[in-house]
Amino acid sequence: MKITDVKINGMKNPVGYSVDSVRVSWKVTDSQGIAQKSAEIEVSLDQEFKEILYKKNSADLNQTGEVLEMKTEPRTRYFVRVKVTDNLDETAVSEPISFETAKMQESWQAKWITTEPEYKYHPVFFKEFEAEKEIQAARLYISGLGLFQAELNGRKVGDEVLTPYYSDYHEEEQYLTFDVTDLLAKENSLSVSLGNGWYKGKFGLAGMAENFGSRFLLIAELHISYADGTEQVIGTDNTWNYQGSDIEDDSIYDGEIINHLLWEKEENKVYQAVETTVEGKLTERYSLPVREMEDMPVKEIIHTPAGETVLDFGQNFAGYITFANHQKKGTKLVFDFGEILQHGNFYNENYRSAKSQFVYISDGREELVRPTFAFFGFRYVRVTGWDGELRKTDILGKAVYSDMEITGKIETGHAGVNRLFLNAMWGQKSNSIDFPTDCPQRDERLGWCGDAQVFARTASYNMNTAAFYHKFLHDLRIAQKKANGILPGVIPVFAPGTEIASSIWSDIATFLPDALYEYYGDKTALAEYFPMMKDWVDWITEQDKARGQKYLYDFGNQLGDWLALDGRTEQSMEGGTDEYFIGSCYYSMSVKKVARAAEILGYKDLAAEYEELYSRIYQAILREYFTESGRLAIDSQTGYITALYAGVYKEKQQVIEGLKGRLFKDCYKLKGGFAGAPIMCKVMAENGMEEEAFYFLMQEDYPGWMHCVELGATTIWERWNSVLDNGLLSGTMMNSLNHYAYGAVVEYLYRDVAGLKALEPGFKKALITPIMNGKMGYMKMSYDSIYGTYRIEWKIRRDGSVHVEIEVPFNCTAVIGLPFYDGEVEEVSAGVHIYDYQPTEDLRHRYTRKTLFKDMMKDEKAMAIIERVSPMLMHFLSTGNEDYFFESLDTIKRLTFMGFRPEEIDQLSRELTGLVKDMEDEQE
Repeated sequence: MKITDVKINGMKNPVGYSVDSVRVSWKVTDSQGIAQKSAEIEVSLDQEFKEILYKKNSADLNQTGEVLEMKTEPRTRYFVRVKVTDNLDETAVSEPISFETAKMQESWQAKWITTEPEYKYHPVFFKEFEAEKEIQAARLYISGLGLFQAELNGRKVGDEVLTPYYSDYHEEEQYLTFDVTDLLAKENSLSVSLGNGWYKGKFGLAGMAENFGSRFLLIAELHISYADGTEQVIGTDNTWNYQGSDIEDDSIYDGEIINHLLWEKEENKVYQAVETTVEGKLTERYSLPVREMEDMPVKEIIHTPAGETVLDFGQNFAGYITFANHQKKGTKLVFDFGEILQHGNFYNENYRSAKSQFVYISDGREELVRPTFAFFGFRYVRVTGWDGELRKTDILGKAVYSDMEITGKIETGHAGVNRLFLNAMWGQKSNSIDFPTDCPQRDERLGWCGDAQVFARTASYNMNTAAFYHKFLHDLRIAQKKANGILPGVIPVFAPGTEIASSIWSDIATFLPDALYEYYGDKTALAEYFPMMKDWVDWITEQDKARGQKYLYDFGNQLGDWLALDGRTEQSMEGGTDEYFIGSCYYSMSVKKVARAAEILGYKDLAAEYEELYSRIYQAILREYFTESGRLAIDSQTGYITALYAGVYKEKQQVIEGLKGRLFKDCYKLKGGFAGAPIMCKVMAENGMEEEAFYFLMQEDYPGWMHCVELGATTIWERWNSVLDNGLLSGTMMNSLNHYAYGAVVEYLYRDVAGLKALEPGFKKALITPIMNGKMGYMKMSYDSIYGTYRIEWKIRRDGSVHVEIEVPFNCTAVIGLPFYDGEVEEVSAGVHIYDYQPTEDLRHRYTRKTLFKDMMKDEKAMAIIERVSPMLMHFLSTGNEDYFFESLDTIKRLTFMGFRPEEIDQLSRELTGLVKDMEDEQE
């Protein structure tokens, strides 16, 4: 029995974070027992636990985040260990972990410092000092705007990049805490280089600079604790000096210029720092570390028709490149970043005004080169100016993103689905640089809430997002308070009164806290987010009351089914589904989530109040958007899917039949945008349309997820037609190849195909109901929940039998329901559970009565059957009449007036559905 993964507030050994409450979580592995009998948490100031500062024990301590009722002191390190006894009375004790507080309410001795107003260069502030005695420990508390990189005695402080991260700097600036004990010597030099970053560089849809401020700013305190119990503090003030750095310019959008010859013809004078003040308040960090998370080697060097040298990394990602410089003095290297080649040549016009360029001018020194204050979204890099032969090993890519643990893994027997999973994962990595962005490459990279909302559940299967989203919600709450309840559809908001208020986007206020509670079971966090949830729905309600209450969200400029294909044209931003219907359905869901949160938190009166409001909204939607007989008046794919998702209908089956009819009219071509497509497959799967869900997932024709994969996508695209079949971009105005919203379909793989759903918060109790499909062949899924690892594997064998393995983590239970299984649904405890059975339906069938004839046309056996049994159908198919391509055995029976005989259709059905797929050897 082992206790693992002990965390404080969802993080391992956090240092310097905002600590409103201390919550301890843990996992148990390798136990013969199946459940926790009792647990104990101990806190000490020493790693040996010689003196226990705080202890808490009980039979029901919360494994997902037990709150410690203890007072914490500033700048103090606490050690924590957990002891668990299982139901077999076996006991284990965890290894100690720690958390360390920052300055908290302690006043700052340091002052903010800046340059003289007319100074035009990027500054490096520095201070030399002597460590007076034997050093016991040292901490650096620091914030620098826009971005900072600190060095102590020539060595970089910490391994984080792009610090101190994004904030609404008008309101607050995060400061970070670093343990610098090992970097100190007797004689010391502390230097801090500053860059523009989000604070004062180009940022926002207008591409304006200096949105938050126009000066470089720094504050830092170095606390040195000596062995004799004394302390020395070195703080920024006007005794610090500065001079120009070799960074000539930097920008989140444009890139960075490192010019080692910048000061060759001009004296790099030393100036005295100027003390100043800032607008926002200093606050302990909320941001997870952003680090170089993965090495990305060059896959190929391409010499293009235009004579360019282009590096292909084989994967679209966010980060930068690094290389060892051996270039002679005066060499100017230019690296341009792009996502795609056009006509075999380098291309990045879809980056719009973002230059996305890294320039390095060598003075002959040998050093490891990388940008300090810029990142890029790219797969390809054009290299200009390289002297000598460029080899693949000369340059290395670095994937940069917030340090989140990967918790989900998926592998199937379908190569395209496997690539889709990776595409969604890389989309998440690329758009998780401190806060969830829409894209990492062009002149945007903003906190668009619609993308984050639709992807949040997939994201939380893929990675442990609790702390990451906590920071985003913190940022959103600041923006919401300034907007009087509106949850802005995108942050930052530079001009008050210009906030986007839109369903789906603004509904992140309720959907994200609800999802986080489901995945991580943290009631304390839910209580913190509850005012945000309530304020958003209250804002809608107040606007509704002001115009004469209709209980509908049918006002304002809403974004609707963004980038759907049923708008005025396929390139239109607005889809064809009534945005006010979508808005009203999401209003109902948000109100329902507020009511549920109030119930969980014990706010009984509020729960009843919002349940009553929900009921009125529900009835108002039925009156406005459904006919008296129950038919949905919004005849679009997204309309039906939204109604089913929201659970708003007079008669559910009638809506399902409406969706089926709409799909037939649309020739089974996907039409949905940001509202419809992300939830399409899971809504179908959970409403008796499992076969249709698999069809749309695996559809290789345009539009669809597999079509993008077939065209070489390595991330998720912003548009279904971002790249045309000829390999050319469909346009440059708004066209990102790393825009993860449509990757939300991966939730369907976890939740429905593998079948893992939470019945209790944190997956303490799970429902496991996999959906199997012969085209997929097998599925291997693991999800490292807050309690431990769930593993679900199923495969269809050559003989048609099915093998299923399900692993349930310690202290959890699961209700298992298997498809086409004549056994009982059962509830199981922790452990591995294996099922081998012959399904009641042969899952190896290539085709069913719903299969479209177009999907049989590459199958010689199927076409031979059609030609023999129904020469007329074969004639229609062979002449290219697309009307018949999108018929099936179920639908063509209505065409008896065309000469199709019922007995002919029945024979086709028997023979075509009798064709069996050969299962792959690798499954055995």
